[in-house]
Amino acid sequence: MKLIAEVYDYVKPLVEATQDGQKAYTIEGVFLQAEVKNRNGRTYPMSVLEREVDRYNTEYVKQNRALGELGHPESPHINLDRVSHMITKLEANGTDFMGRAKIMETPFGKIVKSFIDEGVKFGVSSRGVGSLENSMDGDVVANDFFLATAADIVADPSAPQAFVRGLREQRDWVWDNGVLSSAQIEALHTTSSKASVKTRTQARAVETRIFESFMRELRKGTRVR
Repeated sequence: MKLIAEVYDYVKPLVEATQDGQKAYTIEGVFLQAEVKNRNGRTYPMSVLEREVDRYNTEYVKQNRALGELGHPESPHINLDRVSHMITKLEANGTDFMGRAKIMETPFGKIVKSFIDEGVKFGVSSRGVGSLENSMDGDVVANDFFLATAADIVADPSAPQAFVRGLREQRDWVWDNGVLSSAQIEALHTTSSKASVKTRTQARAVETRIFESFMRELRKGTRVR
């Protein structure tokens, strides 16, 4: 399983006055897209995104737990110290999924509010884990895709390759007692490279069992923590 991030176009910031005279900051726009090859050469089937958006809405948006970060995290986990906004709406509009997010009064949220006040343009980036299947028209995101967050805030959506290609897509993520982890599989690879053929075979068998367990948990709707 690879960490997969997709950067989308600029989102629209909204600033509204509240009853107490304060300002409420939100952003809205396209957060996810299906059935079209994106600038990273990947296509998300509509059935995959519909399933994941439905799960994400149920488990996160409706529970006020759909958080996003400022910048490009290198793991599928939400870093609470970097949270800048909370996604409050995510719904299909054709093959696009339109989203809305409230900018929070966190340290990174205040940075985003300053960007909006200063007229800075920014976009959003989805984040999830999954595998890719090759096709004649590029990579297709497989049915094992798991949406970690629908939108992180990023500075330059016009150049997504510079952000989302490279190291963060080369790291494997496995399911470890209900938590996505990269360390376990890296340790298995390190151990197997120094061990005998028998030990390497055992390590591969353990890795296979971990992946199979991960797939079972996905089907049961277990959350990433």
